[in-house]
Amino acid sequence: MIVLGLILLIIGLIAGISILWTIGVVLVVIGAALWVLGAVGHAVGGRKHYW
Repeated sequence: MIVLGLILLIIGLIAGISILWTIGVVLVVIGAALWVLGAVGHAVGGRKHYW
C-alpha cells in the first residue's frame, strides 16, 4: 500500500493531477499506520503481521 501510494504521488506530481497526489498521500498514511500496528504486535485485519 505504501509503494502504491508513492507511485501515485510521483505520477500526480509529474502529471499535475491533484487527485492522484491526494490519493497517494492517503494511501501512504494508511499503509504506514498499518505497518506500525503490525510491527508492535497488534493483529491487523485478523493477521498477526502486516507487510
